Amino acid sequence: MNNYYESKDESFKLFKGDCKKIISSLDGKFDMVFADPPYFLSSGGNTIESGKIVSVNKGNWDKSKSREEMTNFNRKWLSAVREKMNEDASIWISGTVHNIFNIVQVLDELDFKILNVITWQKTNPPPHLACRYFTHSTEQIIWARKSQKKGHYFNYDLMKEINDNKQMKDVWTLPSIGPWEKRFGKHPTQKPLSVLVRLILASTRPNALILDPFTGSSTTGIAANLLGRRFIGIDKLNKYLDLGIERKLELDSTDNLRDYCSKIRGFNEEHQLFEIIENYKNLNYDENIKYI
Repeated sequence: MNNYYESKDESFKLFKGDCKKIISSLDGKFDMVFADPPYFLSSGGNTIESGKIVSVNKGNWDKSKSREEMTNFNRKWLSAVREKMNEDASIWISGTVHNIFNIVQVLDELDFKILNVITWQKTNPPPHLACRYFTHSTEQIIWARKSQKKGHYFNYDLMKEINDNKQMKDVWTLPSIGPWEKRFGKHPTQKPLSVLVRLILASTRPNALILDPFTGSSTTGIAANLLGRRFIGIDKLNKYLDLGIERKLELDSTDNLRDYCSKIRGFNEEHQLFEIIENYKNLNYDENIKYI
């Protein structure tokens, strides 16, 4: 197992290699998993990015597969993840129409319980070049728990608080990644901190252990550490692991956390996220992540 990087405070760990093999060899169990698996869309074609026509091809890891190959791939990594989840843990999986139905099928097969399917509506989607379909402006994020019977953690009150004191719905209107999130480069399927921060706040307590088996630029890890959670990420490519390290070092060296937090969207007021983080510091919790 290749331990690629570990931060000084041991709260941010990266491993290089096949996630299925690495997950099985990890010690401990996870309280939350976020996974953005390959959508298998890299089969030619173009899209628009920052006003320029670019190829939709992401890399060999995203090349199209047959239905059977996709099912086998998703079954293997989800089975490995499930074995390492705590009984009350939950998992979030990002996807589109190209892979999301296959994911649902495998989750059902492995006896996960699907809780919600979040629709992330992007405020700044690229236009559709062919002009023969509606513009693709959404992604789906499945929220499921490991057990059909064992409960899961949900911070309902906080989600209501950051939603103008109204029950939060399963459609979230949030922007794609901003220029400041690409300071050191970007991953072709990079998710914005605004999405990951909300997922983590909704489904974990402080000090929770979070896994991202397809970590890319480690947005999950940055959000986790920002919120006082621990993180393990896995990827096959050095350039994306290195990108995640740069982002972690930036977070650790920032001398103005209030300003950093104010750039993350999805809150009623500019400094609401910073105040939430400060409030966490005043809480006492034991090693089992239960409040005392």
